[in-house]
Amino acid sequence: MTTDVATAGGTELLLDEARRALEIAKRLGADDAAIRVAEGRSTEFVYRDAALEKVQDSATKVLGVSLYVDGRYSNHQSNDLRPESLESFLTDAIALTRALEPDPHRKLPDPALYEGRTEEDLDLWDPTLVDLDRDTALEWLSAMDKAAHEDETVISSASQLAVSHSAMARVSSNGFEGTRRGTSITAFTEVTVQDEGDKRPEAYAWAAGRHASDLGDPVDIARRALRRAVSRKGSRKGPSTRTKMVLHREAGGPLIGRICGALSGGAIQQERSFLQDHLDKQIASPLLTITDEPWLTGGLASRDFDNEGIATKPRAVIENGVLKTFFVGTYYANKLGWDPTTGGPSNLVYALGDKDEDQLIADIDEGIFVTGWAGGNADMTTGDFSFGIRGFRIQDGKITDPVSEMNVTGAYLDLLPRLSAVGNDPFPWSSMRTPTLVFDDVQFSGS
Repeated sequence: MTTDVATAGGTELLLDEARRALEIAKRLGADDAAIRVAEGRSTEFVYRDAALEKVQDSATKVLGVSLYVDGRYSNHQSNDLRPESLESFLTDAIALTRALEPDPHRKLPDPALYEGRTEEDLDLWDPTLVDLDRDTALEWLSAMDKAAHEDETVISSASQLAVSHSAMARVSSNGFEGTRRGTSITAFTEVTVQDEGDKRPEAYAWAAGRHASDLGDPVDIARRALRRAVSRKGSRKGPSTRTKMVLHREAGGPLIGRICGALSGGAIQQERSFLQDHLDKQIASPLLTITDEPWLTGGLASRDFDNEGIATKPRAVIENGVLKTFFVGTYYANKLGWDPTTGGPSNLVYALGDKDEDQLIADIDEGIFVTGWAGGNADMTTGDFSFGIRGFRIQDGKITDPVSEMNVTGAYLDLLPRLSAVGNDPFPWSSMRTPTLVFDDVQFSGS
């Protein structure tokens, strides 16, 4: 892998380029502007059934500009940062902006919101990932492939390793300047096994982080995928029932994370959120507390400022079941007449219980353990949802038969108050740090 100058050595070059573009935009007639210059490099390896299948390496560098001209607003993007090209690009962009309809709600954030950025080192950079060599990557993938085939019923497997590093600088005409850089690594294995007849259950496992060490042993990822695939043998449609639902910590994040769409300023302002009238109201069990934690050390979504430059801070999203905040950027805050918070979530962290997955399942006489999803949808205007599930029956505190071809249906404002237990085992490889969750009296449709 090739090291890039700005991402490896710092962000000063990007900051200088952003300042230069801002100066040109102002000289050409923009009343205000925000400039973002970002570059990055990513490499992906795919290894399938004892052979390297694909290597893909890509590098990008882009300048994005938000223009405020005569009460009008527009966004533009260019990959050509040469000074003579920027002059032409910004001249055209400003002319196009002047042709748009005025929008009085489009403004840069109040500069006071830029203040108070954390000075903590968020630990988002691993230099060993910048220089990760091909031989090391292939050694990991070969070991993962061998582990994924440690069962005679395996038909095929694929393992993937994706590594990236990126850097960005942002400046605005009302005084903001900020930079950030980060690395990431993701390892993934999918396994397909032979079952009775022509059935071929499959499963996957993955891990991700800012540092190579966040993955642990990559072989464990492949073995986890293999165990999951083998455990799906003999899967059948279960009977329709109302019963306890135990959400595996990987399955909980996608289900609960859906409500972030209903918490966005756009959804609130456009009356497309089932939660728009529920601020400071009880929407969930008192056991549910979720905090937006942008300063989480090494977090995949950690940041000291958001995409507008607003300084981040930890904030309660749901506290003891009470909805405490919406994610509202400057534009929709102006439309609503509210104060901005931030445009979207970062790391979502749960208040934890005192039992892990095995202990929670041991407490359940009968239920369904949901380990993954198989399609479905959720309507954030009404809060209604219906998802296909993969999982297992729980009987007398033990995991028994695998089930599939079943749906879980309901509404979030009915489901969230039914939360009866929260695990102590948050999923570490995502910005959604969801633990095992237990819900009472949930509707499953099957045979």
